[in-house]
Amino acid sequence: MKLRTEQLASHFRQGFAPLYIVSGDEPLLVQEACDAIRTQMRTNDFNSREILHVDRSFDWGQVLMLGNSMSLFAERKIIELRMPTGKPGDEGRKVLAEYIANPPDDTVLLIITGKLDKGTQNTKWFKALEHAGVFIQVWPVEPKQLPGWIIQRANKKGMKIGHDAVQVLAERVEGNLLAAMQELEKLFLLYGTDAISAEMVTRAVADSARFDVFGLVDSALEGESARTVRILNGLRSEGVEPVLILWALAREIRGLASMADEIRSGTGMEQAMRQHGIWQKRQVLVQYGLKRFNADQWQRLLVFVGRIDRVSKGMAAGNVWDELLQLVVLMTGKRLMKSVA
Repeated sequence: MKLRTEQLASHFRQGFAPLYIVSGDEPLLVQEACDAIRTQMRTNDFNSREILHVDRSFDWGQVLMLGNSMSLFAERKIIELRMPTGKPGDEGRKVLAEYIANPPDDTVLLIITGKLDKGTQNTKWFKALEHAGVFIQVWPVEPKQLPGWIIQRANKKGMKIGHDAVQVLAERVEGNLLAAMQELEKLFLLYGTDAISAEMVTRAVADSARFDVFGLVDSALEGESARTVRILNGLRSEGVEPVLILWALAREIRGLASMADEIRSGTGMEQAMRQHGIWQKRQVLVQYGLKRFNADQWQRLLVFVGRIDRVSKGMAAGNVWDELLQLVVLMTGKRLMKSVA
């Protein structure tokens, strides 16, 4: 059964399924859908929760073992299977088929994946899962839809926010739904249900358009070259010191070079990210970077970081901002010049 997130409430009034699949690339909306399922399960006494992360070394037998095991206190439980790629492999497909053939009464399986393409959704194994449970596909909010999304969220809180104020907020958060929610919460605390103008938003809302060093790193990993250049120019115009930008970029590149080297030696990508403490919401971005360049290529970028460091200290010729521009564009997979060394 395929449902939209907003249909979950009516679905739960009729009961619940033994299996839920939540798929999408928008972290806030995926989190909200999963939270709605977890909350409903808790009201049905599913108080135990087991979290499994699928990577190349994942033991699929854990799914069946947890599904068949009885809790010491006979608690109902949720098995949360986090499968970022949405591809379980041959062993995973067999285990999932065996699981749904006879799902345990005291367990709900919640599978959380990145965006699933049409090819995956049309496979036999996935259709069997969808038939056995509920599939929730989370779609991102497009830029032109963001003002309407903000209005809908504001209305739920009883807020009165004018059209111009909504436009200002949408421009400031630049598609970052989590930032949009945080800013709405701030506005609600400041003004409650009073009418909110564009001027009030301008005064109250922090610039969450990600003109910060970490937003620069994330944009580069995502491969958004035009946006990355815009963020770098924003940092420069705001007077941010180049050394701070270089520090953030160097830290990320150093980590990617190390993870890529471990993957080359046989470590699974998911395992490498866990070992480096990559939190779940950043794993998709880091995966983009690891798939874009191999260990040697990331190492060459690290050498380029060393050159920029020398330029920033006056130990090598060049303009530090030009060098930083070259570096971030290279990180996106594009090229401005023939060589980085």
